[in-house]
Amino acid sequence: MADETDRVLDMVGPRLRALRKQRGLTLADVSAATETSESTLSRLESGGRRPTLELLLPLARLYGVPLDEMVGAPRTGDPRIHLRPIRRHGMTFIPLTRGATGVQAFKMLIPGRPEPAEPTPQTHGGYEWVYVLSGRLRLVLGDRDLVLTAGEAAEFDTALPHWLGSADGNPVETLVLFGPQGERAHVRARPAARGPS
Repeated sequence: MADETDRVLDMVGPRLRALRKQRGLTLADVSAATETSESTLSRLESGGRRPTLELLLPLARLYGVPLDEMVGAPRTGDPRIHLRPIRRHGMTFIPLTRGATGVQAFKMLIPGRPEPAEPTPQTHGGYEWVYVLSGRLRLVLGDRDLVLTAGEAAEFDTALPHWLGSADGNPVETLVLFGPQGERAHVRARPAARGPS
C-alpha cells in the first residue's frame, strides 16, 4: 500500500506541470492566482516537495480539475466517468477523458447570443482537432476566417492565433481533442470494402 501511495505522489508533480502548461500559465501566473510562492510551485512540479491538501486545493480550483483526478488517485471501482463541466470564456467544456497528460478530449458547448461575439484570437502550446456536432462554428485561424458546419472538422497548431465561436449567434456543439505541443490526433478510417474487380 505504501508503494502505491508513493507512486501516486511521485506522479503529482508531472501532472501539475502538464495542467499548467495546457492552460498556458507561467509559475508566476499560478503563484498570483493561488497565493503560493513560485519556488514552492516549482518544487511541487519537480517532486522536490510533497503535495499537501493545503497546496493542492487552490490548484484544483484554478485548473478546474477534481482533486482525485489531479493527483491521479487510484480508481475506487466505479467505472463511470463523472463529467464535471469547466466554464471558460463563456463556453462550457465537458472533459471526456481522465488524467492530465496526453491527448485530452472535451465536448465544447458555445451558447447562443443575440449578437455574435467579436473574435479575440489567442495562442498557446499544443495541437487541436475540432469536430462540429451541431450549429455553425466560426474558426478564426491566423488570417483565415472559416465557417464549419455539422460533420466538418479542423486541425491546427495552437501556436497560430485562433478563436472559436458561433458563426450566427446560435448555439454550437463540438468535440475537441487537445494534445501537447507536437502531439496530433490520429484519426483513422477503415478502408472501404472492395467489390469484385
